[in-house]
Amino acid sequence: MQNVDLNLLVALDALLAERSVTGAARRLGLSVSAMSRTLTRLRNATGDRLLLQAGRTLVLTPYAEQLSQQVPLLAREVRTVLRPADRSLSLDTLEQCFTIRAGEGFIDLLAGALTERVRQTAPRVQLRFVPKPDWDAGPLREGTIDLEIGIVQTSAPEIRTRRLFHDRYVGVCRIGHPILTETHVSIERYAQYGRVVASRTGYARTPVDAALESQGLTQQVPIVVPAYTNAMQIVAQTNLLAVIPHSCLGNRLTPDYAGANGLQSFELPMPLPAFHISAIWHPRLDNDPAHAWLRAEVLAVSQAAYP
Repeated sequence: MQNVDLNLLVALDALLAERSVTGAARRLGLSVSAMSRTLTRLRNATGDRLLLQAGRTLVLTPYAEQLSQQVPLLAREVRTVLRPADRSLSLDTLEQCFTIRAGEGFIDLLAGALTERVRQTAPRVQLRFVPKPDWDAGPLREGTIDLEIGIVQTSAPEIRTRRLFHDRYVGVCRIGHPILTETHVSIERYAQYGRVVASRTGYARTPVDAALESQGLTQQVPIVVPAYTNAMQIVAQTNLLAVIPHSCLGNRLTPDYAGANGLQSFELPMPLPAFHISAIWHPRLDNDPAHAWLRAEVLAVSQAAYP
């Protein structure tokens, strides 16, 4: 389309509406001579005279009459497409469903606070949380989810992230568990009790096993569950132990969540790397005002809970 000049479409729209070179020039803020040259270019482009002298006025050719039914709509559409994007956002009238992929820990401990915060400013917005079976970036790229919350474990180079809070792993057991008789749990005593493993993939081996084996120890894993919150429920009813993120114990918005569910935490006898929980999204939503607002709300709730 090297020879296409969309300015000619705007000029043609003015000429067809005014049926006058002088009137079209005035409408577009051009000189009459410039408008006359533009009419010549339009005649060359279309192969039609378009406007003909009839006494003291100009009349449309049959082809121009035909174009007069199409060009005004095309001109409006071109102006709409090529004007700066409207970035305004009216939260009180915003009707949108955001699909968020997050772990059960975030849903259980922060989704309620996030929902209440959203409802205060955007009552017609719906948050739809979906399961997080893996860390595949495909749903973000395809647009089936709008936002992911969790550990960044994708190699997709274009994905955007924003750190929400710092986290680390701790041990957890039921209140009154015999392991709590020690002030500091030794690795040998830790290995004496079975462990619930939370694994999205169902894979039972974790870095805890490698740390135990380095000391010549092993630990029974009688059950594998898909989520940390599942592990916490099982631990509360048994003498099994679990390794969970510290954030699952509770926060400033949901204090003593673990204690209210019959659980007590302890420091693990082996070092495990800390990590960060982040908001993750596709760059096509970078400048979307509604999505930017949602990201800000998620960040505000996260920082309020885990300052």
